[in-house]
Amino acid sequence: MTRWVRFEDKGQIGIGTLDGDAIAVHDGDAFAGAQPTGLSLTLDRVALLTPCAPSKMICLWNNSRAAATRFKLAEPAEPLYFFKAPTAFLPTGHVIPRPASYAGRVLFEGELGIVIGTRCARVPEAEADRHIFGYTCVNDVTAVDLLNKDTAFPQWARCKSFDGFGPFGPAIVAGLSPDSLVIRSVLDGRERQSYPVSDMFFTPRRLVSLISQDVTLLPGDVIACGTSLGPAPMKPGAKIEIVIDGIGTLSNTMG
Repeated sequence: MTRWVRFEDKGQIGIGTLDGDAIAVHDGDAFAGAQPTGLSLTLDRVALLTPCAPSKMICLWNNSRAAATRFKLAEPAEPLYFFKAPTAFLPTGHVIPRPASYAGRVLFEGELGIVIGTRCARVPEAEADRHIFGYTCVNDVTAVDLLNKDTAFPQWARCKSFDGFGPFGPAIVAGLSPDSLVIRSVLDGRERQSYPVSDMFFTPRRLVSLISQDVTLLPGDVIACGTSLGPAPMKPGAKIEIVIDGIGTLSNTMG
């Protein structure tokens, strides 16, 4: 497995592979054959950025068997998804800002993120792995009281796309099978979510295939696979960690 990170060092953006606290610096594009430079940096010297800069993040709704059972939702016939704005993306370690225009509850939602590695359009499920670069942690932050504020129009894009409402990272792990992964959310030291990938109606590979029938996926794009039971509000100053063993810990505080 290879852990790819993106970082800022003395005003310059770089990429590299992470081993412990050491980053092996690479030249080029992680999605197009980046090569090691021979230089090494320590994590304490750099500021981690989001591990890629997606053109879009596609987020699933109702992709959890446990949540569907609890809330009496029918199993969807096809993926139900929305888009999160690129200005929502936030690195690990940063504060999730509270929107100036919204005073309601802000929820965390811990999710597995699929990172696309090659241009992907209308691919069969059997070929999906060829287009998946790796996996990351996602917090699909939600201004939940806004979603159905207007009964005529559910505000999915707005309630999910405030600045800073799309933390993901800290790394993209390549060469990892997602099938046995468990997604955990820890709020102020207390575990609030813990669910396996097997809870999902649509597996990561199937999501890539089905979504690519609708939308061309580009290198660096992220699919957030949807969450299960346990999302909860975050109070100002709360620390939220999305933990996936084998990938890492995405850690942010609520502003």
